[in-house]
Amino acid sequence: MVGSQLNWDEYATAWARLHGGFDPRAAAPVVRAWLRFAYHFGYVLGRLRVTPTAVTVAGVLLCLCVPLFAVRPVNGPVIGALFVLAASVADSVDGAVAVATNRTTRLGYVYDSVADRLGEVAWLAAFWLLGAPGALVVAAGGLSWLHEYVRARAVSAGMREIGAVTVGERPTRVCVALVGLLLAGLAGLIDPDLTAGTITMATAVWVLLAGFGLGQLFSTVRRALVNAA
Repeated sequence: MVGSQLNWDEYATAWARLHGGFDPRAAAPVVRAWLRFAYHFGYVLGRLRVTPTAVTVAGVLLCLCVPLFAVRPVNGPVIGALFVLAASVADSVDGAVAVATNRTTRLGYVYDSVADRLGEVAWLAAFWLLGAPGALVVAAGGLSWLHEYVRARAVSAGMREIGAVTVGERPTRVCVALVGLLLAGLAGLIDPDLTAGTITMATAVWVLLAGFGLGQLFSTVRRALVNAA
């Protein structure tokens, strides 16, 4: 119901309950500012009766635009980076709409998770089309998927919190996709042959961070589940 929308403090409490007890009011200034932006944006959309699912679908469509536009001559990767940015905003706002309007559901959580994975596939497809080696792209996608799978299985096995906030989390992948495409676009303006090399380096960074983050997560999960036993 629109009339039951939450204010910021109520929203922060509800958000923390859904994210392993992490209170956004105690987050770093940049993170707190981003979450407040998502809340206010979501609040407005809620007043306009936009549903969380509609925002999720819009985010997926924005992600699918990334490989379509990234291969355009001259400024394609830069346009792709803008679509990644827009999709990341939608990814934050759909949850904000759900929490602010008291419409959080288990099915919505599943939709959001599937949308995130589809979005990352689209971004990595753009990396491959711009010249990143296929094996490196597959490794990046596989490690990122495994990161989310391990956390989900750990929660099912009894881990009560989100575990470690690793260097391979979803926000990191967003940043790598955004910065990687942007740098590839700028490098291509200098010399078109630099695009493939730049996007390959961005993919390698994705793989390194995802691999290290997975190691961090495994360590935390092992400690949490052994102690729980």
